[in-house]
Amino acid sequence: MHRNAYLFLFLTTLLWGGNSVAGKLAVGHVSPMTLVFLRWVMAVMILLPIGWRALREDWPQVRRHWLLLAGLGACGFTFFNVIFYTALNYTTAINVSIEQAAIPIVIIIANFALFRLRVRHLQIVGVALTIMGVALTASHGDLAQLLKLGLNYGDAIMLVAVLCYSLYSVGLRLKPAIRWQSLILALSLAALLTSLPFFVWEVAAGRAIVPDARGWAIAAYTALGASVVSQIFYIRGNELIGANRAGLFINLVPIFGTLLSVLIVGEKFQLYQGLALVLVLGGIALAEYSGRKAAL
Repeated sequence: MHRNAYLFLFLTTLLWGGNSVAGKLAVGHVSPMTLVFLRWVMAVMILLPIGWRALREDWPQVRRHWLLLAGLGACGFTFFNVIFYTALNYTTAINVSIEQAAIPIVIIIANFALFRLRVRHLQIVGVALTIMGVALTASHGDLAQLLKLGLNYGDAIMLVAVLCYSLYSVGLRLKPAIRWQSLILALSLAALLTSLPFFVWEVAAGRAIVPDARGWAIAAYTALGASVVSQIFYIRGNELIGANRAGLFINLVPIFGTLLSVLIVGEKFQLYQGLALVLVLGGIALAEYSGRKAAL
């Protein structure tokens, strides 16, 4: 069971790492809120043929829990991305990477506060190792640079994004007993509806960039890879090993994003990137060893 979860979560973070590269490539080819809106338009179009029948059959459960599903879709799918893009206008990518590494910690705290789920000491050590790996990646191998970082408005915004995705991860524990096709379609519909006002605002403000050929290709990737497939895998990983353990894999995102930048964008591979990968994988392995023993 846990091996399937690892596969799902590795693929999830690999696709999300690709999303980071897509975000770099999107600059000047499609504007942020337009990209967020288009990814959910496309995602819903992909999911409708797959999930419409299941959604109709599960409709009594979906209608009974519509507020929870709408909140999960808005928090995890729309608000996180909108706030993430906004924060990058006011703070650095280093700050955002470090702050995003707080998601597993917030998940652990929220799970304890809401469900009294405890963690073992080795799991805490594992979390610390993954954060060190993220810090090494974000600082480009020079941890002393982190001491020079200043906090600003963008960092405060990013902390809201961290809270949004953490609550989404923990909230998946409360999802109704419906098929995955119904669940992902319902969440994507909620994301589409909640992303519309941001798209309208961007157009009204004159900040929208109509996608060119590259912009459409990036939107298609974010819809299929970073939205549909990855979210299905993440939800399944959460089901198999729980949010505390699944959330720790999120710290692989900046690592994979960096490695994919080497392969796709042509950036030079550095020794610190290999060390960061070892730290994150080692931290996950340590936390998982402890987590599996606690689950027995």
